[in-house]
Amino acid sequence: MRGNGWWGWRHAAADTVLPLALLVFGVLATDLAGDNQPGSTPVDAICLALIALAALALLLRRRAPVATLAVVTVATSTYLVLGYPYGPILLAFLFAVYTVAVRLPVRPAALAASGAFVLLVAHVFVSRGPAPGWFGVLPASAWVVVPFAVGVVVRVNRETAARSRAEQARERAEQARRQADEERLRIAQEVHDVVGHGLAAISMQAEIALHLLPKRPEQAEVALTAISRTSREALDELRVTLGAVRRGAEREPVPGLARLPALCDRLAGAGLAVDLRQDGDPRELPAAVDLAAYRVVQEALTNVLRHAGVASAEVTVGYRADELTVEVTDRGVGAASRFDAAGELDASAGQTGGHGLAGMRERVAALGGRLTIGPRPGGGFRVWARLPLGPST
Repeated sequence: MRGNGWWGWRHAAADTVLPLALLVFGVLATDLAGDNQPGSTPVDAICLALIALAALALLLRRRAPVATLAVVTVATSTYLVLGYPYGPILLAFLFAVYTVAVRLPVRPAALAASGAFVLLVAHVFVSRGPAPGWFGVLPASAWVVVPFAVGVVVRVNRETAARSRAEQARERAEQARRQADEERLRIAQEVHDVVGHGLAAISMQAEIALHLLPKRPEQAEVALTAISRTSREALDELRVTLGAVRRGAEREPVPGLARLPALCDRLAGAGLAVDLRQDGDPRELPAAVDLAAYRVVQEALTNVLRHAGVASAEVTVGYRADELTVEVTDRGVGAASRFDAAGELDASAGQTGGHGLAGMRERVAALGGRLTIGPRPGGGFRVWARLPLGPST
């Protein structure tokens, strides 16, 4: 509101100052113009009244540009037909034409300016003073063509600037929407990875506990303890993830390959023995690469636990000069038989690519890497990811 009020007062002040300045200047300068134009009608009360009418009509130029132009044109044409000296009254006519060109579309503005021109050139042929005849048409047209052209250019520039600002606003809104969508997808994937892995491990441990409880209750206690530990760790990781979301940034340490031993221990408690191997010298990795590699391994092992029907899997982490590779393999069945050679779930088996596989692909693709998912030669299943450590190649 304050901004609109400020602009309103500014326009009102400009609309008042300009006509008053033209009035004062016209009254004072017309006498001097008459002294330099022999044969012109001497300045009198009618002359001053026409000057005042043309100047003060500009007070309404923003609200009624066509009506203002009509009043100014009649006053100016009458002034010239009566033979008064060429002078400041033409400035009021110039501003009236300019205002029409600025504030109206080109077609109606051109029609109004053309009518003003026809009325203005009347003095060229009919005048109490010396009539210039056809030689006066060109100078008279300049008082219409020049301000009209300037007004059209200003109007086009304003419209272009307005469209540009609108497009920029739309682009900013679209970018914000895309960022919000990406953030929602990222959060959903993080929550899926944390909760999905934890629940899969807990489910397997619970089945073991139920199987052992009737016959060997002392061993069921081990599985129940593992359930307690797994659920607590999953809740802690979920709390970290949601806490980072609330703060708008990941200020807590994010999971990385350093947590693989703990992940393997947790899965061992659920009945899946994981053989963890390293190829190359471990070193500090970019946070995004470290997190993506961990999530790929976590999701792949969770799928082995759920679907493969085996008690073991192998994880190999390869450190190279310009890339990191992770590989998860098993010799199981189950989910492996439902995948086609392209690494997608076979539609004929009644399955579709889940959030886990899609999340792995998105993580790897976002870093410019490659992901291969599918059956391994000799049986079983293989998940392999390559993550560049420098510019993506």
